[in-house]
Amino acid sequence: MEDRSYTLRDLFFRHVGQTSSSPLGLSIVKAEGVFFYSESRRYLDFISGVCVSNVGHARREVVEAVKQQMENYAHLMVYGEMIESPQVLHARLLTSILPSSLDCVYYVNSGSEANEAAVKLAKRITGRRKIVSCRNAYHGSTQGNLSLMSSEEFKGAFRPLMPMVEHIVFNDVDSLSVIDEHTAAVIIEPVQGEGGVQIPKDGFLASLRKKCDSVGALLIFDEVQTGFGRTGKMFAFEKYGVVPDILTLAKALGGGMPLGAMVTSSERMKCWQTDPPLGHITTFGGHPVCCAAALASLKLLLEKDWVGEVERKSKKIYDALISHPAVKEIRAAGLLIAVDLGDAEKAKKVLYLLLDEGVLTDWFLFQPTSFRIAPPLCITDQEIDLGIEAVRRALDKL
Repeated sequence: MEDRSYTLRDLFFRHVGQTSSSPLGLSIVKAEGVFFYSESRRYLDFISGVCVSNVGHARREVVEAVKQQMENYAHLMVYGEMIESPQVLHARLLTSILPSSLDCVYYVNSGSEANEAAVKLAKRITGRRKIVSCRNAYHGSTQGNLSLMSSEEFKGAFRPLMPMVEHIVFNDVDSLSVIDEHTAAVIIEPVQGEGGVQIPKDGFLASLRKKCDSVGALLIFDEVQTGFGRTGKMFAFEKYGVVPDILTLAKALGGGMPLGAMVTSSERMKCWQTDPPLGHITTFGGHPVCCAAALASLKLLLEKDWVGEVERKSKKIYDALISHPAVKEIRAAGLLIAVDLGDAEKAKKVLYLLLDEGVLTDWFLFQPTSFRIAPPLCITDQEIDLGIEAVRRALDKL
Protein backbone atom coordinates (compact mmCIF):
# COMPACT_ATOMS: atom_id res chain seq x y z
CA MET A 1 0.00 0.00 0.00
CA GLU A 2 1.28 3.49 -0.88
CA ASP A 3 2.59 5.50 2.06
CA ARG A 4 0.53 8.71 2.25
CA SER A 5 2.14 10.18 5.37
CA TYR A 6 3.56 13.12 3.48
CA THR A 7 4.79 16.22 5.30
CA LEU A 8 3.96 19.71 4.09
CA ARG A 9 7.53 19.96 2.81
CA ASP A 10 7.09 16.74 0.82
CA LEU A 11 3.89 18.07 -0.72
CA PHE A 12 5.54 21.41 -1.55
CA PHE A 13 8.21 19.73 -3.65
CA ARG A 14 5.74 17.22 -5.08
CA HIS A 15 2.92 19.52 -6.20
CA VAL A 16 4.15 23.15 -6.32
CA GLY A 17 6.04 24.14 -9.46
CA GLN A 18 9.65 25.17 -8.84
CA THR A 19 11.80 27.57 -10.84
CA SER A 20 15.11 26.64 -9.23
CA SER A 21 16.70 23.42 -8.08
CA SER A 22 17.37 24.80 -4.60
CA PRO A 23 14.50 26.91 -3.23
CA LEU A 24 14.80 28.14 0.34
CA GLY A 25 12.05 25.79 1.46
CA LEU A 26 11.33 27.62 4.71
CA SER A 27 7.97 26.70 6.19
CA ILE A 28 6.55 29.97 7.51
CA VAL A 29 3.55 29.91 9.83
CA LYS A 30 3.26 33.65 10.54
CA ALA A 31 4.69 37.01 9.55
CA GLU A 32 4.33 40.22 11.51
CA GLY A 33 6.07 43.59 11.29
CA VAL A 34 9.58 42.88 9.99
CA PHE A 35 9.73 39.23 11.06
CA PHE A 36 8.83 35.79 9.68
CA TYR A 37 8.17 32.88 12.02
CA SER A 38 8.59 29.19 11.36
CA GLU A 39 7.51 26.64 13.93
CA SER A 40 10.96 26.75 15.50
CA ARG A 41 12.52 30.18 14.97
CA ARG A 42 12.20 33.82 13.96
CA TYR A 43 13.71 35.45 10.85
CA LEU A 44 14.35 39.15 10.26
CA ASP A 45 13.03 40.18 6.86
CA PHE A 46 15.79 42.09 5.07
CA ILE A 47 14.22 41.77 1.61
CA SER A 48 10.50 42.68 1.97
CA GLY A 49 9.38 40.05 -0.52
CA VAL A 50 11.59 41.87 -3.06
CA CYS A 51 10.28 45.34 -2.17
CA VAL A 52 6.65 44.28 -1.69
CA SER A 53 6.18 44.60 2.07
CA ASN A 54 7.07 48.28 2.46
CA VAL A 55 4.54 48.71 5.28
CA GLY A 56 5.59 45.47 6.96
CA HIS A 57 3.68 42.23 7.46
CA ALA A 58 0.16 41.87 8.84
CA ARG A 59 -0.38 45.59 9.34
CA ARG A 60 -3.67 45.90 11.17
CA GLU A 61 -4.99 48.63 8.85
CA VAL A 62 -4.34 46.55 5.73
CA VAL A 63 -5.76 43.36 7.24
CA GLU A 64 -8.96 45.14 8.30
CA ALA A 65 -9.37 46.70 4.86
CA VAL A 66 -9.08 43.28 3.21
CA LYS A 67 -11.58 41.71 5.63
CA GLN A 68 -14.09 44.52 5.15
CA GLN A 69 -13.87 44.43 1.38
CA MET A 70 -14.31 40.65 1.28
CA GLU A 71 -17.50 41.08 3.28
CA ASN A 72 -18.74 43.70 0.80
CA TYR A 73 -17.76 42.02 -2.47
CA ALA A 74 -14.79 40.43 -4.19
CA HIS A 75 -14.63 39.93 -7.98
CA LEU A 76 -17.68 41.22 -9.85
CA MET A 77 -16.89 41.54 -13.54
CA VAL A 78 -13.97 41.89 -15.93
CA TYR A 79 -11.91 45.02 -15.37
CA GLY A 80 -13.33 48.40 -16.28
CA GLU A 81 -17.05 47.54 -16.40
CA MET A 82 -18.15 48.25 -12.84
CA ILE A 83 -17.64 51.27 -10.61
CA GLU A 84 -15.85 49.73 -7.64
CA SER A 85 -15.07 52.10 -4.78
CA PRO A 86 -11.65 50.60 -3.82
CA GLN A 87 -10.35 51.22 -7.34
CA VAL A 88 -11.81 54.71 -7.59
CA LEU A 89 -10.68 55.89 -4.16
CA HIS A 90 -7.20 54.46 -4.59
CA ALA A 91 -6.80 55.97 -8.07
CA ARG A 92 -7.86 59.37 -6.74
CA LEU A 93 -5.38 59.23 -3.86
CA LEU A 94 -2.54 57.86 -5.98
CA THR A 95 -2.90 60.47 -8.73
CA SER A 96 -3.18 63.25 -6.12
CA ILE A 97 0.48 62.67 -5.19
CA LEU A 98 1.70 62.39 -8.80
CA PRO A 99 2.37 65.12 -11.39
CA SER A 100 -0.75 66.35 -13.22
CA SER A 101 0.37 64.58 -16.41
CA LEU A 102 -0.04 61.24 -14.59
CA ASP A 103 -3.71 61.46 -13.73
CA CYS A 104 -5.18 58.16 -14.92
CA VAL A 105 -4.56 54.63 -13.61
CA TYR A 106 -5.00 51.32 -15.42
CA TYR A 107 -4.93 48.46 -12.90
CA VAL A 108 -3.44 45.08 -13.74
CA ASN A 109 -2.23 42.02 -11.82
CA SER A 110 1.54 42.47 -11.66
CA GLY A 111 4.58 44.48 -12.66
CA SER A 112 5.10 42.27 -15.69
CA GLU A 113 1.62 43.05 -16.97
CA ALA A 114 2.01 46.75 -16.18
CA ASN A 115 5.13 46.87 -18.37
CA GLU A 116 3.46 44.85 -21.12
CA ALA A 117 0.56 47.29 -21.09
CA ALA A 118 2.87 50.31 -21.13
CA VAL A 119 4.79 49.07 -24.17
CA LYS A 120 1.53 48.24 -25.97
CA LEU A 121 0.13 51.69 -25.24
CA ALA A 122 3.31 53.38 -26.49
CA LYS A 123 3.05 51.48 -29.78
CA ARG A 124 -0.62 52.35 -30.10
CA ILE A 125 -0.04 56.06 -29.43
CA THR A 126 3.01 56.58 -31.64
CA GLY A 127 2.31 54.07 -34.40
CA ARG A 128 5.95 53.01 -34.07
CA ARG A 129 7.34 49.56 -33.24
CA LYS A 130 10.88 49.98 -31.93
CA ILE A 131 11.39 49.76 -28.16
CA VAL A 132 14.59 50.71 -26.32
CA SER A 133 15.52 49.28 -22.93
CA CYS A 134 18.63 49.10 -20.76
CA ARG A 135 21.24 46.43 -20.48
CA ASN A 136 20.96 44.52 -17.18
CA ALA A 137 17.38 45.69 -16.71
CA TYR A 138 14.58 43.44 -15.52
CA HIS A 139 10.97 44.24 -16.45
CA GLY A 140 9.33 40.83 -15.99
CA SER A 141 9.38 37.31 -17.37
CA THR A 142 6.58 37.29 -19.95
CA GLN A 143 7.66 36.92 -23.56
CA GLY A 144 7.29 40.64 -24.23
CA ASN A 145 9.34 41.59 -21.18
CA LEU A 146 11.93 38.90 -21.92
CA SER A 147 12.37 40.62 -25.28
CA LEU A 148 13.38 43.79 -23.44
CA MET A 149 16.04 41.96 -21.46
CA SER A 150 19.66 42.03 -22.64
CA SER A 151 20.68 38.72 -21.06
CA GLU A 152 20.79 35.97 -23.65
CA GLU A 153 21.17 33.45 -20.82
CA PHE A 154 17.66 34.28 -19.62
CA LYS A 155 15.90 34.71 -22.94
CA GLY A 156 17.74 32.52 -25.47
CA ALA A 157 15.70 29.38 -24.77
CA PHE A 158 12.44 31.19 -25.49
CA ARG A 159 13.09 32.67 -28.91
CA PRO A 160 11.55 33.88 -31.18
CA LEU A 161 10.70 36.95 -29.13
CA MET A 162 9.45 40.45 -29.89
CA PRO A 163 11.54 42.08 -32.62
CA MET A 164 12.80 45.67 -32.91
CA VAL A 165 14.29 45.97 -29.43
CA GLU A 166 17.56 47.81 -28.90
CA HIS A 167 19.53 48.52 -25.75
CA ILE A 168 21.22 51.46 -24.13
CA VAL A 169 23.70 51.34 -21.26
CA PHE A 170 22.56 52.76 -17.94
CA ASN A 171 24.40 56.05 -17.23
CA ASP A 172 25.99 56.14 -20.71
CA VAL A 173 24.73 59.28 -22.47
CA ASP A 174 26.52 58.33 -25.70
CA SER A 175 24.44 55.15 -26.00
CA LEU A 176 21.26 57.24 -26.26
CA SER A 177 22.01 57.64 -29.97
CA VAL A 178 20.03 54.43 -30.68
CA ILE A 179 16.85 56.32 -29.71
CA ASP A 180 15.52 57.68 -33.00
CA GLU A 181 12.37 58.61 -34.93
CA HIS A 182 11.44 54.91 -35.17
CA THR A 183 11.36 54.52 -31.39
CA ALA A 184 7.94 54.17 -29.76
CA ALA A 185 9.26 54.23 -26.21
CA VAL A 186 12.23 53.89 -23.91
CA ILE A 187 11.52 51.81 -20.82
CA ILE A 188 13.94 52.21 -17.94
CA GLU A 189 14.16 51.84 -14.15
CA PRO A 190 15.19 55.19 -12.65
CA VAL A 191 17.33 53.10 -10.29
CA GLN A 192 18.32 49.71 -11.69
CA GLY A 193 17.23 47.00 -9.28
CA GLU A 194 18.39 43.63 -10.56
CA GLY A 195 21.44 45.34 -12.03
CA GLY A 196 22.63 45.68 -8.45
CA VAL A 197 21.21 49.09 -7.40
CA GLN A 198 22.74 51.20 -10.13
CA ILE A 199 22.01 54.85 -9.39
CA PRO A 200 21.67 57.43 -12.19
CA LYS A 201 24.51 59.89 -12.55
CA ASP A 202 23.75 63.58 -12.51
CA GLY A 203 22.07 64.56 -15.75
CA PHE A 204 21.61 61.08 -17.21
CA LEU A 205 17.83 60.87 -16.82
CA ALA A 206 17.47 64.50 -17.91
CA SER A 207 19.46 63.72 -21.06
CA LEU A 208 17.25 60.71 -21.67
CA ARG A 209 14.11 62.81 -21.25
CA LYS A 210 15.47 65.40 -23.71
CA LYS A 211 16.38 62.72 -26.27
CA CYS A 212 12.91 61.14 -26.09
CA ASP A 213 11.26 64.53 -26.54
CA SER A 214 13.46 65.37 -29.52
CA VAL A 215 12.45 62.23 -31.48
CA GLY A 216 8.85 61.94 -30.23
CA ALA A 217 9.40 58.76 -28.21
CA LEU A 218 7.56 58.13 -24.96
CA LEU A 219 9.49 57.67 -21.72
CA ILE A 220 8.35 54.81 -19.47
CA PHE A 221 9.67 54.61 -15.91
CA ASP A 222 9.45 51.16 -14.36
CA GLU A 223 9.09 51.84 -10.63
CA VAL A 224 7.91 48.36 -9.75
CA GLN A 225 10.76 47.95 -7.23
CA THR A 226 11.50 51.58 -6.39
CA GLY A 227 7.98 52.90 -5.86
CA PHE A 228 6.19 53.76 -2.62
CA GLY A 229 9.01 55.17 -0.55
CA ARG A 230 11.72 52.60 -1.12
CA THR A 231 14.33 55.17 -2.23
CA GLY A 232 13.41 57.91 0.26
CA LYS A 233 10.82 59.59 -1.95
CA MET A 234 7.39 58.19 -2.69
CA PHE A 235 8.64 57.61 -6.24
CA ALA A 236 12.27 57.52 -7.32
CA PHE A 237 11.74 59.88 -10.25
CA GLU A 238 11.01 62.64 -7.74
CA LYS A 239 14.65 62.46 -6.61
CA TYR A 240 15.92 63.21 -10.10
CA GLY A 241 13.45 65.82 -11.32
CA VAL A 242 12.41 63.91 -14.45
CA VAL A 243 8.75 63.02 -15.08
CA PRO A 244 7.93 60.04 -17.33
CA ASP A 245 5.11 59.84 -19.85
CA ILE A 246 4.07 56.47 -18.43
CA LEU A 247 4.75 55.10 -14.93
CA THR A 248 4.51 51.42 -14.05
CA LEU A 249 3.94 50.17 -10.51
CA ALA A 250 3.42 46.91 -8.62
CA LYS A 251 5.08 45.13 -5.65
CA ALA A 252 4.52 47.58 -2.74
CA LEU A 253 1.48 49.03 -4.55
CA GLY A 254 -0.80 46.29 -3.20
CA GLY A 255 0.31 46.40 0.43
CA GLY A 256 1.07 42.68 0.27
CA MET A 257 -1.72 41.79 -2.16
CA PRO A 258 -1.06 41.15 -5.89
CA LEU A 259 -1.62 44.35 -7.85
CA GLY A 260 0.02 46.29 -10.67
CA ALA A 261 -0.76 49.54 -12.42
CA MET A 262 0.16 51.66 -15.39
CA VAL A 263 -0.28 55.40 -14.88
CA THR A 264 -0.35 58.02 -17.62
CA SER A 265 -2.50 60.95 -18.78
CA SER A 266 -6.22 60.46 -19.26
CA GLU A 267 -5.80 61.58 -22.87
CA ARG A 268 -3.28 58.85 -23.62
CA MET A 269 -5.34 56.27 -21.77
CA LYS A 270 -8.28 56.89 -24.10
CA CYS A 271 -6.30 55.19 -26.87
CA TRP A 272 -7.31 51.80 -25.40
CA GLN A 273 -10.88 52.51 -26.51
CA THR A 274 -10.39 52.60 -30.28
CA ASP A 275 -8.37 51.03 -33.10
CA PRO A 276 -8.89 48.45 -31.63
CA PRO A 277 -11.34 48.78 -28.77
CA LEU A 278 -10.42 46.76 -25.68
CA GLY A 279 -6.79 47.58 -26.43
CA HIS A 280 -5.77 45.93 -23.17
CA ILE A 281 -8.09 43.74 -21.14
CA THR A 282 -7.74 41.84 -17.89
CA THR A 283 -10.10 39.78 -15.77
CA PHE A 284 -8.64 40.21 -12.30
CA GLY A 285 -6.69 43.46 -12.74
CA GLY A 286 -7.65 45.96 -10.07
CA HIS A 287 -9.31 43.29 -7.94
CA PRO A 288 -11.38 45.17 -5.32
CA VAL A 289 -9.81 43.34 -2.38
CA CYS A 290 -6.31 44.12 -3.67
CA CYS A 291 -7.26 47.75 -4.25
CA ALA A 292 -8.65 47.98 -0.72
CA ALA A 293 -5.30 46.76 0.59
CA ALA A 294 -3.50 49.21 -1.69
CA LEU A 295 -5.59 52.11 -0.40
CA ALA A 296 -4.90 51.21 3.23
CA SER A 297 -1.20 50.79 2.50
CA LEU A 298 -0.89 54.11 0.68
CA LYS A 299 -2.69 55.91 3.50
CA LEU A 300 -0.20 54.41 5.95
CA LEU A 301 2.77 55.59 3.90
CA LEU A 302 1.31 59.09 3.76
CA GLU A 303 0.39 59.22 7.45
CA LYS A 304 3.52 57.69 8.98
CA ASP A 305 7.01 59.18 8.77
CA TRP A 306 8.54 55.98 7.37
CA VAL A 307 9.40 57.46 3.96
CA GLY A 308 10.97 60.52 5.56
CA GLU A 309 13.17 58.25 7.69
CA VAL A 310 14.41 56.09 4.81
CA GLU A 311 17.60 58.02 4.06
CA ARG A 312 18.64 58.13 7.71
CA LYS A 313 18.05 54.41 8.14
CA SER A 314 19.94 53.73 4.91
CA LYS A 315 22.93 55.70 6.15
CA LYS A 316 22.85 53.81 9.45
CA ILE A 317 23.19 50.51 7.56
CA TYR A 318 25.83 51.94 5.20
CA ASP A 319 27.98 53.35 7.99
CA ALA A 320 27.85 50.10 9.95
CA LEU A 321 28.89 47.84 7.07
CA ILE A 322 31.18 49.84 4.78
CA SER A 323 34.19 49.39 7.07
CA HIS A 324 33.98 45.61 7.12
CA PRO A 325 37.00 44.14 5.28
CA ALA A 326 34.80 41.78 3.22
CA VAL A 327 32.81 44.71 1.78
CA LYS A 328 34.17 46.27 -1.41
CA GLU A 329 31.35 48.73 -2.14
CA ILE A 330 27.84 49.62 -1.01
CA ARG A 331 25.36 51.15 -3.45
CA ALA A 332 22.26 52.53 -1.79
CA ALA A 333 19.09 54.17 -3.05
CA GLY A 334 17.37 54.63 0.27
CA LEU A 335 16.47 51.21 1.65
CA LEU A 336 17.31 49.47 -1.61
CA ILE A 337 20.90 48.52 -0.86
CA ALA A 338 23.50 46.39 -2.65
CA VAL A 339 26.42 45.18 -0.54
CA ASP A 340 29.15 44.25 -3.01
CA LEU A 341 31.73 41.69 -1.90
CA GLY A 342 33.60 41.65 -5.22
CA ASP A 343 33.21 37.87 -5.40
CA ALA A 344 30.15 35.95 -6.64
CA GLU A 345 30.86 32.86 -4.56
CA LYS A 346 31.15 34.90 -1.37
CA ALA A 347 27.95 36.77 -2.19
CA LYS A 348 26.13 33.47 -2.66
CA LYS A 349 27.60 31.94 0.49
CA VAL A 350 26.67 34.89 2.69
CA LEU A 351 22.95 34.39 1.94
CA TYR A 352 23.05 30.99 3.66
CA LEU A 353 25.23 32.28 6.47
CA LEU A 354 22.67 35.01 7.07
CA LEU A 355 19.85 32.49 7.02
CA ASP A 356 21.69 30.62 9.78
CA GLU A 357 21.78 33.95 11.65
CA GLY A 358 18.02 34.32 11.24
CA VAL A 359 18.11 37.00 8.53
CA LEU A 360 16.53 36.64 5.08
CA THR A 361 18.26 38.49 2.23
CA ASP A 362 18.58 37.86 -1.51
CA TRP A 363 20.80 38.21 -4.55
CA PHE A 364 20.57 40.21 -7.80
CA LEU A 365 19.89 38.70 -11.21
CA PHE A 366 22.56 40.73 -12.99
CA GLN A 367 25.02 41.57 -10.22
CA PRO A 368 26.24 38.27 -8.75
CA THR A 369 28.93 39.83 -6.54
CA SER A 370 26.37 41.67 -4.39
CA PHE A 371 23.65 40.78 -1.92
CA ARG A 372 20.55 42.82 -1.18
CA ILE A 373 19.33 44.62 1.91
CA ALA A 374 15.79 45.99 1.55
CA PRO A 375 13.80 45.75 4.80
CA PRO A 376 10.25 47.00 5.30
CA LEU A 377 10.26 50.77 5.65
CA CYS A 378 8.68 50.50 9.10
CA ILE A 379 11.81 48.85 10.52
CA THR A 380 12.98 50.39 13.80
CA ASP A 381 16.51 51.37 14.76
CA GLN A 382 16.63 48.46 17.20
CA GLU A 383 15.61 46.04 14.47
CA ILE A 384 18.22 47.54 12.13
CA ASP A 385 20.86 47.02 14.82
CA LEU A 386 19.77 43.39 15.12
CA GLY A 387 20.18 42.93 11.38
CA ILE A 388 23.51 44.74 11.19
CA GLU A 389 24.98 42.57 13.92
CA ALA A 390 23.85 39.44 12.07
CA VAL A 391 25.28 40.68 8.77
CA ARG A 392 28.65 41.44 10.37
CA ARG A 393 28.75 38.00 11.99
CA ALA A 394 28.00 36.37 8.64
CA LEU A 395 30.65 38.46 6.88
CA ASP A 396 33.18 37.49 9.57
CA LYS A 397 32.63 33.84 8.65
CA LEU A 398 33.69 34.46 5.04
